[in-house]
Amino acid sequence: MKKSWLALGLTMAILAGCGAEEADAPKENTETATEETAAFPVTVTGADDKEVEIEAAPERIVSLIPSNTEIAFELGLGNEIVGVSDNDTYPAEVKEKEKVGGMEFNVEKIISLNPDLVLAHASSAEGAEAGLQQLRDADIDVLVVNNAQSIDEMYESIELIGKATGTQENAEKEIDEIKAGLAELKEKASAIQEENVKSVFFEVDPTLYTAGNGTFLNEIFELINVENTMGDQEGWPQVTEEAVIQANPDTILINYGFYVDNPIEGVLAREGWENVNAIKNKEVFEVNADITSRTGPRIVEGAESIAEAVYPDVFAQ
Repeated sequence: MKKSWLALGLTMAILAGCGAEEADAPKENTETATEETAAFPVTVTGADDKEVEIEAAPERIVSLIPSNTEIAFELGLGNEIVGVSDNDTYPAEVKEKEKVGGMEFNVEKIISLNPDLVLAHASSAEGAEAGLQQLRDADIDVLVVNNAQSIDEMYESIELIGKATGTQENAEKEIDEIKAGLAELKEKASAIQEENVKSVFFEVDPTLYTAGNGTFLNEIFELINVENTMGDQEGWPQVTEEAVIQANPDTILINYGFYVDNPIEGVLAREGWENVNAIKNKEVFEVNADITSRTGPRIVEGAESIAEAVYPDVFAQ
């Protein structure tokens, strides 16, 4: 399911003038390179509890899931990425990268790319252990990144990839930027009076899978002052039509329009839903699937899209 799914603005100091200042530039670059080299060798522990000893900064990386790829690009590793999954869509550069398969990756293809590091993911690692072991046997470092279900766990994913690739400083900056963006949204949401708080049903699949308690989406709902109608459920449950009708959400959000024709019209036309507030008031909106289902660097963008859909007068500026 899709649950298992702002390029980092690095500011470069521009040296002005000439003479001694220009002469200092190579020294600064050398020191930076020395600091990066000093980060290795490094030992990191993946979500599978396996220790991975990385001898030098990875120069060729294969990512097996979109969230890992987005994090790696955000940390400035775009040139090092040589292979991505078939499901990768962002950033645009992934279109130029070699594809290594979807949930079932192509071991031979990955080995042929001669990677130093493979970024696997806990959501699929257990079922793919035989293939991952083949990669290890081929003397490739395999790091299983945690399957982040919360925002804090997403920060852990960013920190882990940063440590494994010698980009800890970029990882720290990225986390700080995300925290600042979410704090800004929370501040805006504080203007919403209690009597104006809306209830939302977030539909991640037309068979009525949704986001419950213990998910990053539920954290986003709380952050932007939204009542999650399925907040008493755990994880990513499939609920019944009767449960949604009884909950009577003010707004229904869907994020599967990329594979369903006319999804909003389909929800509005559901038999028996006529008295649901969201249907009566035509408060059914589609949000982008990628940014609302991946625990990665674009989480602020995803939160903004949800907030703007539910409270356009507060957030759509």
